[in-house]
Amino acid sequence: MDGKSCCSPSASRPEEGGQCDDLVEIPVSPSAGSTAGMVELGGDRFLMGSDDELAWKADGEGPVREVSVGKFHLDQTCVTNGAFAEFVEATGFKTEAEKFGWSFVFFNQLPKSKQKGAELVTVQGMQWWARVEKADWQRPGGPGTNIRKLGDHSVVHISWNDAVAFARWAGKRLPTEAEWEFAARGGLEQALYPWGNELMPDGKHRCNIWQGEFPRHDTGEDGYTSTAPAKSFRSNDFGIYNSSGNVWEWTSDWFSSTWQIHGERDNPQGPATGSSRVIRGGSFLCHDSYCNRYRVSARSKITPDTSTCHVGFRCAV
Repeated sequence: MDGKSCCSPSASRPEEGGQCDDLVEIPVSPSAGSTAGMVELGGDRFLMGSDDELAWKADGEGPVREVSVGKFHLDQTCVTNGAFAEFVEATGFKTEAEKFGWSFVFFNQLPKSKQKGAELVTVQGMQWWARVEKADWQRPGGPGTNIRKLGDHSVVHISWNDAVAFARWAGKRLPTEAEWEFAARGGLEQALYPWGNELMPDGKHRCNIWQGEFPRHDTGEDGYTSTAPAKSFRSNDFGIYNSSGNVWEWTSDWFSSTWQIHGERDNPQGPATGSSRVIRGGSFLCHDSYCNRYRVSARSKITPDTSTCHVGFRCAV
């Protein structure tokens, strides 16, 4: 498959006078480096990528290649609002969305009172994103929304720089793209999803994605029309939750659509430079009619300063 952009917008906010590339000095948590809530993985080889007819060629999803990853620990879930709040309370950290004063919100995530008057922006040919003033991790739909009952949901409106700052505080790091895919596959060779090749085995939903007519109406048949709790649905055989759907996840790699053709195969780290970082896993906004990038081999990119209502992260050690 080829030709359709991902459902995620990409910002370029440094042009507005921000300092996105300057990571602030972050103190270290007293529990830095703890592997509680993580699983030990790796020390193995696997087949990365896909040559399936569903693969997005323009994204550099293929070719299939044998890759090794050393031993590492990975969070079972994405970092939650509750965990991010602890980080903010301990450090006084402000996310880039808070510094810049705005973030991207999908139009149906806005409070209903503000949807009609929302000024939508066209990003990569997509007309369903609103640049919302004062939208951030604590107000995922902008003013009038909050995370009061969402402490166990994946934190969103987090830029790559924000995610790296949290990871440093926690004595951790972002996973490489290879580590992420190894973990997401759960030991299944070349399966489409973390649980196998069928999207809904036994007619049951296994991930938080879009049902209905995209982008106008999400029926929420899987139980959610926005983020879900970080431990929703069944984990894969490695104990990893929500590696398909829910929120896109940052990795440490710079994005290239061609590097992987001849790139390193042992603990690959991705290209040395780039303009966008790799995100993996898809989100609650993915639908097979537009962006079926909730398959475990699928990949996409956004700039490191981008924040949206459907991008989060998990950490590795």
